[in-house]
Amino acid sequence: MSVHPVVASVTERIIERSAVSRRRYLALMELNRQKGISRPRMACGNLAHAMAASGEDKAQLMRGGGVNLGVITSYNDMLSAHQPYARYPDQMKLFAREMGATLQVAGGVPAMCDGVTQGQEGMELSLLSRDNIAMGTAIGLSHGMFEGVALLGICDKIVPGLLMGALRFGHLPALLVPAGPMTSGLPNKEKQRVRQLYAEGKVDSSALMEAEAASYHSAGTCTFYGTANTNQMMVELMGLMLPDSAFWNPNSRIRQALNRRAVHRLVEISRPGEGHRPLARLVDEKAIVNAAVGLLATGGSTNHAIHLPAIARAAGICIDWSDLDTLSSAVPLLTRAYPNGSADVNAMQEAGGLPTLIAALCEAGMLHQDILTVSRGGFSDYACRARLEGEALLYSAARASADRGVLRDTKEPFRKDGGMRLVQGSLGRGIYKTSAVDEDRQTIEAPAAVFQTQEDVITAFKAGKLNRDVIVVVRFQGPDANGMPELHRLTPTLAVLQDKGYRVALLTDGRMSGASGKVPAAIHICPEAHSGGPIARIQDGDMLRICARRGEIEALVDPAIWERRQPAMQPLPGMGTGREMFALMRSRSDSAEKGGSAMLAAMEDVMDRHGVELDKEFGDARHDNAGRRDDEMSGHSGSGHSRPVSGASDRAGAGRGRVDHA
Repeated sequence: MSVHPVVASVTERIIERSAVSRRRYLALMELNRQKGISRPRMACGNLAHAMAASGEDKAQLMRGGGVNLGVITSYNDMLSAHQPYARYPDQMKLFAREMGATLQVAGGVPAMCDGVTQGQEGMELSLLSRDNIAMGTAIGLSHGMFEGVALLGICDKIVPGLLMGALRFGHLPALLVPAGPMTSGLPNKEKQRVRQLYAEGKVDSSALMEAEAASYHSAGTCTFYGTANTNQMMVELMGLMLPDSAFWNPNSRIRQALNRRAVHRLVEISRPGEGHRPLARLVDEKAIVNAAVGLLATGGSTNHAIHLPAIARAAGICIDWSDLDTLSSAVPLLTRAYPNGSADVNAMQEAGGLPTLIAALCEAGMLHQDILTVSRGGFSDYACRARLEGEALLYSAARASADRGVLRDTKEPFRKDGGMRLVQGSLGRGIYKTSAVDEDRQTIEAPAAVFQTQEDVITAFKAGKLNRDVIVVVRFQGPDANGMPELHRLTPTLAVLQDKGYRVALLTDGRMSGASGKVPAAIHICPEAHSGGPIARIQDGDMLRICARRGEIEALVDPAIWERRQPAMQPLPGMGTGREMFALMRSRSDSAEKGGSAMLAAMEDVMDRHGVELDKEFGDARHDNAGRRDDEMSGHSGSGHSRPVSGASDRAGAGRGRVDHA
């Protein structure tokens, strides 16, 4: 199946835009391979420190020559999504030994939960934690002891951070091992109903607590289709985990079988030779576009309008909101999962899951099927469903959706577009998620009510000051101002106003949760207020327009008056709950559209300063040869123009037939 022309054209412009940065990235990965720290080049004293506590694996590590896998884990037992990872390393050591390999935990990274910190001071550390995770991943891998990397992470900032860190060691193969969603509890729609009743003062905190605990009730990710579960979908569509491994529940037999197969496969792709698959080659422009298509086709979290550009930048690839907007015009919405539906991710999995979704998107030419993946058979394997027969993990062709109220194909989509729009105008550029907003609310024109914090909004709401048509503006919430916290606490509040019949919308340079739904919202506005963006000029009572149909965010103020306006005074940075420690990470963040990261901005400065050196040494090799070892990377280019790999194109019709070797 040929690639859809819109998908092809967006991919080509990303390749063109990324030509220099991608070439230099691949050149650096080749330097890592040639000159970086690795076990064969380490001194005996260095190795002795790394092997001292290796127990029965010590003799093999001392001999050298084999595969030693490094694990970066986000385990903690406070948070449901990460609690299952407690037992993974010990199990994975056994699985590695079955393949004649060894495995060590290289390091741990923090895993904070936006659900716990929502509306609290700690939320201001949330986005910043992604860069901390990337740095922690790099620190763990900097020991140079590993031929391959297993990434144990699942939630909001954790997966992007793990990938960003691992991509700076892209000469190594890497594979993500998910843990899966918790089983279904109180339906998400009912939970949201109780939240709204609480916001209206119609139920007390004990009723709210009961509903929340019935919803979030066991190990695994939250069951709504928010940022965490969108992470898993995107990584699978990039080919960086085993096929059909995203959404099986923790502690199930098939989950353990998938974990075992994942370790076995990571050992295989970490061995030198034709099957070697470095991460730098897997994450190319086509893989990034596949992730974007999946994001739009599933109505995934708007947080990935920030995370996907950041992941791409770590691989030398430049993607922006115009790319997402153009793709959204062509990619149909194929799922209905909360918040843009009543079903949860378990229902989506039961209906056919990602294999059914991938098969439908491949049939319509919406995905690049010629990407290199961790699965032996290439991307066609990802349109196959996993199952257990006795102890054997087998794959067969994806079936049609078992519930068309949850999962459909491109012939009868829920929407003809992907439901994520770029909105821009006199107030800057932002993101608007249309997939959960009623058609008659796609355009809101109303006077502004301006606030500096979400707490101030809630105070005004409780005082009855927002009982009118209103566009609530919450500013100084961007990456440079306070770390760009989610403002999901506003969702029930604004939903109450909307249900009263008022025309209500939100405009902010902050983020909303992946679970945010029916209230129109123009978010991630950049330039942010802290950088002097136009949002800093808005005053109470200004007429504003937010229009998803035309992609507009406008201040309907006399231009002469608007030009004379001075930006509002910046508030002091927050203190307490450790926020003052992160001032450096807020001091030079770039825009949300580029990923909102001071770390990436500084990293790219260094890459630019070394650019001439990299171009001189590796410029002639360009994408096809940079980072390529004849016995390692045959058959795959890193420019996005991927050539078929052995086994990657023999099943070009994705989802046809039985595949037992993924």
